[in-house]
Amino acid sequence: MLNPMIRFALSLSLVATLTATLGTSGTTGTLGTLGTQAKRPDAPQLAPYVPTPQEVVDRMLELAKVTKNDLVVDLGCGDGRIPVTAAKKYGARGLGVDIDPVRIDEANANAKAAGVTHLVEFKLQDALKTDVSNATVVTTYLLSQSNLRVRPLITKQLKPGSRIVTHSFSMGDWAPTKTETFNDATGRPRTIYLYLADGKVRQ
Repeated sequence: MLNPMIRFALSLSLVATLTATLGTSGTTGTLGTLGTQAKRPDAPQLAPYVPTPQEVVDRMLELAKVTKNDLVVDLGCGDGRIPVTAAKKYGARGLGVDIDPVRIDEANANAKAAGVTHLVEFKLQDALKTDVSNATVVTTYLLSQSNLRVRPLITKQLKPGSRIVTHSFSMGDWAPTKTETFNDATGRPRTIYLYLADGKVRQ
């Protein structure tokens, strides 16, 4: 049997190992990560972080029929790949918000690498307090309950005809205008939902 001092030392070593591991990796979802830097204390974590695969990003933007005239707002932007892709591929303007400063730093770096910093902006911000009134496209990869929390916000602010595209999780009892299901490159089924704002606020 290990003596108490050895057990204590091993416990400290295990904690240090786990901390280092969790500081550099995420789990499933979008908003926030298990990083070591502080998140916005005033903002809820609407889903843990996992990047949306690029092929899903492409399909989401295609479903929304994004053009250079659009402003794409991504609620829970992670590393910014949706606004960056919209800007690079279509010339659209983009705004991404996230509660994790690590993700915002990554998003800004990705925008710089793609040469689209003049078109996109990223903010350390609570998705539930984000002004989307000028958006023509809103994207999310949030959990079902989180989509229901942002639904009143976006349906109150968006102009009729604006598009909302969600990945994996729907907007509850609001029937989507279109749904697409496909298998990604790994064979995993993916579903994306398209909604059209109609001026009706959905609680």
